[in-house]
Amino acid sequence: MRDTFTRCLEAYAETHPELVLITGDLGFGVLFPYMKKFPDRFINAGIAEQAMMSMAAGMALEGKTVVVYSIGNFPTLRCLEQIRNCCAYHNANVKIVCVGAGFTYGALGMTHHATEDMSALRLLPGVKVYAPADAIETEAVMGPFLSEPGVAYLRIGRGGERHCHESIENYQCGKALEQCRGTDAYILTAGNILPSAIDAAKLLGEQGLSIGVASFPTVKPLDEAYLASVCEQTDLIFTLEEHTVMGGFGGAVCEYVCGKKGLRPRVVRIGLNDTYCALVGNQTYLEHHFGLDAEGVAKRVLEEI
Repeated sequence: MRDTFTRCLEAYAETHPELVLITGDLGFGVLFPYMKKFPDRFINAGIAEQAMMSMAAGMALEGKTVVVYSIGNFPTLRCLEQIRNCCAYHNANVKIVCVGAGFTYGALGMTHHATEDMSALRLLPGVKVYAPADAIETEAVMGPFLSEPGVAYLRIGRGGERHCHESIENYQCGKALEQCRGTDAYILTAGNILPSAIDAAKLLGEQGLSIGVASFPTVKPLDEAYLASVCEQTDLIFTLEEHTVMGGFGGAVCEYVCGKKGLRPRVVRIGLNDTYCALVGNQTYLEHHFGLDAEGVAKRVLEEI
């Protein structure tokens, strides 16, 4: 996902001279091709994320499209006030990129676990939130992420994620991507946890259950039209995210379903339940610990059904 992001960013910069990339003193190995080709449109702001975000807002208000790049919580939680006051309030053309979604940097401990970022950015008025599942979805969202005006947030993995799609054509902001249909329940996901949902649906299918799966590369705005169709097909929806269930993707789905007229399905949120991860380990290990792998998700679905 990270390499796909940088490749698409470089291609976009070729035809958009107003694009500027700012990094918080990291990512040079990945960003080097961009740095080499556009040295006058690259800034290393150092380990000063709050100043970096204020700088980005000022440049955006002078006509630039500014991409701010860092890992985990550093371009989000560390400078949330600057995103709110300097960027979102002024509808500045600032694009925030977090590489290392969820437990991607699990071995570095809770300071590097990006498990509250979607909640924080989703609550800011006018801010779009993208959480693609793989490199194919990342490439699909890069067009609207960079070109649509205002503040947008992109949450990606570090690389090596399993491809869940062959291709995606003409992706539009706010659209869900259905993997398969089901009647007994649906598992809706945001981010690179999608393979767990796909594999869990296969495990449950072996037990005679029909489980639908869909990915939401855009968390805000949410695909309410697709959600409405899911609500007509099943009375049980699971949301799955490598993130806290408090106010994240699951919260967004619950907000829609609670406000829906008529009969409503039950929504079960799967993710971190109002807790920090005190463990250190790779992403696979931590997903298993919190029941976010295929076996854990399948078990939870069976318990609820």
